[in-house]
Parts: sequence; structure tokens; C-alpha cells
Amino acid sequence: MAAAKPTIMHPDFTLTPHIDQVGVEERASRFTKRSIKNESKENGLKLVLNMIDLTTLEGKDTDGKVKQLCYKAMHPHDALPGIPTVAAICVYPSMVKVAKKALGDSGIKVASVATAFPSGQAPKDIKIRDTKYAVNEGADEVDMVISRGKFHSGEYNFVFDEIAAIKEACGEARLKVILETGELGTFDKVRRASDIAMHAGADFIKTSTGKIQPAATMPVTLVMLEAIRDFIIRQVR
Repeated sequence: MAAAKPTIMHPDFTLTPHIDQVGVEERASRFTKRSIKNESKENGLKLVLNMIDLTTLEGKDTDGKVKQLCYKAMHPHDALPGIPTVAAICVYPSMVKVAKKALGDSGIKVASVATAFPSGQAPKDIKIRDTKYAVNEGADEVDMVISRGKFHSGEYNFVFDEIAAIKEACGEARLKVILETGELGTFDKVRRASDIAMHAGADFIKTSTGKIQPAATMPVTLVMLEAIRDFIIRQVR
């Protein structure tokens, strides 16, 4: 007789801290008014560039287009001397092998969207197969989107379990969880989705797919950063 699968103990995500909307918006607004020295600004921009995923996610993507994107990623000095490379090339699973070969030993990672990106509207077993396919093709990172329909229905444990299952399917690849914050509606929901994703095993949390408006905003990003800070503090204690 097979051993019973252990029961997952879910955190109580209904206890997520309430977000002070006015306070978040005022603090985010102050960021845009700060004076930054040119040297610090230049270093910051280089750091940002080095963390970017250069992306093509279109139905008309071809091998040639992906190869051209990889070349662009590996030769940033053609545009401006002294700038660093991006972190990764992000493509659909079917293009992972093309990108992996084109990038060679450049050190630039290959990221791949999965889990029925961008809608997330697919059964969990299909999402898991999609993830495993991307990883088997050579993806170093997987970008998944949460099931917003389940989230809005209050099925937080479903969202948690799905992320955890995708994390397991990733194996050694990093998992980046996209919240699609433009569809969440409130800062409270952004905070709750952030907490769910991190507790379920996300290596990164991301604002949006870029396929809807609004996408990333300064206040939403602040809420997510504070969620990350609190999560790390809890892990250290």
C-alpha cells in the first residue's frame, strides 16, 4: 500500500497586513522627486540593465528573430561602450533551445514563460508539462503567472499549491512568479498574492506580463518590495 501523501500546512493568508493606500502612494511619489548624483544614477542604470530579461513573446517569433535578439544581448557595446549585458533572454518554451544554442557560453541565462502565459487559464497538469518542457529544453528560469480567477474567488490554497507544484517541476531552474498586479485591483490583494507566492517557493516575484494595462507601477512595486522585506525578516528569525 502506497504511503499517504503528507498534508500541506498552508499559512493563513486571510491575515495579510492591511496596506495604507494613501501612505504607499505618497511614499512612492517621493521617490520620483529625489535628486540623484550623476555617478549614482549611472551605476543604478547599469545595475538595472544587468537585471533585465530581454524579451520576445509574440506569435510571429521565428528562429531568426530569437537569434538576432541573442546577438543583441551579447553585444551591448555595439550600442554604447561600457554597458553590461542583460541577465537573460526570455522566450516561449518552443524557442528555448534556439536561444540556448545562440547564447552559448556568454553567461546570459535563458528564461521561458510557461503555465499558459499570459492568461494562466489551463489545468494544473498542463501547466506542469509546459514547465517541464521548458526546463528540459534548457531554460535556466521559468516565468509563471498565478491563477487570478482562483485568487479572486478566495481560493488561496489552490494558488499556493499550484505555485508549489510548478516550483517542484522546475527542478534546478529558478521560478519567477508573475502576479499580474493590474488585475488584482487593490494593494491589499497585491500584498496577499506576494505572500502566497513567496511562501509557496517563488525565487522572484514580478508585477506583470506586460500584456495588460496598468502593468508595473511605483506604488505596486513598493508594496511588493515591503512584502519581500518582511518575508526575509521572518526567514532569518
